[in-house]
Amino acid sequence: MENEKLAAVILAAGRGTRMKSSRSKVLHELCGAPMGRYPIQAARAAGADPVIMVIGHDPENVRNAFAAEKILFALQHDQLGTGHALLCAEEALDDYAGTLLLLCGDVPLLTGATLSRFVQQHRANQAAVTVLTIHQPDPRGYGRIVRQGGEVLRIVEEKDATDEEKKITEVNTGIYLFETPLVFHLLHALGNGNAQGEYYLTDTVHMARDRGARVGAVSAADRQEVLGINDRVQLAEAEAVLRRRINDAHMENGVTLIDPAVTYIDGTVEIAADTLIHPNVHIRGQTLIGAHCIIEPGAVIDDSHIDDHCHIKAGSVIQGARIGAASQIGPMAHLRFGTVLRGHNKIGNFVETKKADIGEHTKASHLTYLGDSDIGADVNIGCGTITCNYDGVGKHKTIIEDQVFVGSDTQFVAPVRIGRNSLIGAGSTITRDVPADALAISRAEQKNIEGWRLRERKKKTEEK
Repeated sequence: MENEKLAAVILAAGRGTRMKSSRSKVLHELCGAPMGRYPIQAARAAGADPVIMVIGHDPENVRNAFAAEKILFALQHDQLGTGHALLCAEEALDDYAGTLLLLCGDVPLLTGATLSRFVQQHRANQAAVTVLTIHQPDPRGYGRIVRQGGEVLRIVEEKDATDEEKKITEVNTGIYLFETPLVFHLLHALGNGNAQGEYYLTDTVHMARDRGARVGAVSAADRQEVLGINDRVQLAEAEAVLRRRINDAHMENGVTLIDPAVTYIDGTVEIAADTLIHPNVHIRGQTLIGAHCIIEPGAVIDDSHIDDHCHIKAGSVIQGARIGAASQIGPMAHLRFGTVLRGHNKIGNFVETKKADIGEHTKASHLTYLGDSDIGADVNIGCGTITCNYDGVGKHKTIIEDQVFVGSDTQFVAPVRIGRNSLIGAGSTITRDVPADALAISRAEQKNIEGWRLRERKKKTEEK
């Protein structure tokens, strides 16, 4: 065909009652992204522009969820069938003449490669309508492809099918290619004289043939790609397929996953070669992980950047953090939003950080909270240290300069600044700035009362 333009319409107006949810079906997530994003990405990968999403249920939230995708929206006020849904996109495609790809918002597993082949065969056949089909051993619930001599005559919905037609195993996936403006002429001529009382998009097949136009059908090679999501069981099935694709791609790129079946990585995550990931790890959002890292079991990493040669130990949680090279985290550490480790750091077991900028070679090995703090290089944070950053009204900052040694069980009552190369005695509560090279000790005087324990014991015995 001379006209190589491709537009796409994604039908996403339905509520999805079998999901038993107040949310629109296309907003339910798969591998960290709303379901409706996947057909958008597949359409774009096949070269579609523009992309129009037909919305209906919960339109404001659907618009907001896909605003960043730079697509157009068409509103279907009344749910009158698939033919009516596509007709709602006519205004958004005003004056468009070319090939139109129709996708479903609840069919998220189609790949751009499959759609590109679909488009090529449609154009090679010089068809006006082409339907993507599959051969389904159990075709119940699907519209059947009725052929004669190999030619597609029509698509019949199951509720309207005869007993003989119900035996057909080639079924409709709901994915089409149309030539415009012909498809809109057909849609305007649709009737709703069927068991559902709806305007069936499937009727355009026999209508196009009646006008002498060529109709084709292309069978999908992989039935998983056209899996539709109607309930949460199918949602989980689709997520398992997507997760396997994601994990396979990482392994092909040099990442070791010890047990891919129980490793959960979002499609937005980037991981460099020679990183080792143990089972039951969750890596989400806009996360980047460098090369030669080790991620131990049970780690959860969200929207974080981890440089090369880092070791994330078991059970650690990392959210919105930046971790410099050759750092060790955990086990059971919690790095919260705004944490920055400059490199070669050790954040040990049961250490929590939040909005903490921590210099190179600084370590906090255990049982510590560091919040709203700037900490220099080569600092040792002793066990049980706390930055007291909140006074009930506002947050305040603790600044600890380079080469400070902090003894165990220290509290820094912010705002406070600790000078370079100073030493904080164990058990201190620091409420004032400490100058460089100083020793700071803040303890109550120890008092020993000799024989007290024996006298108390004797007293209690006599009372009995």
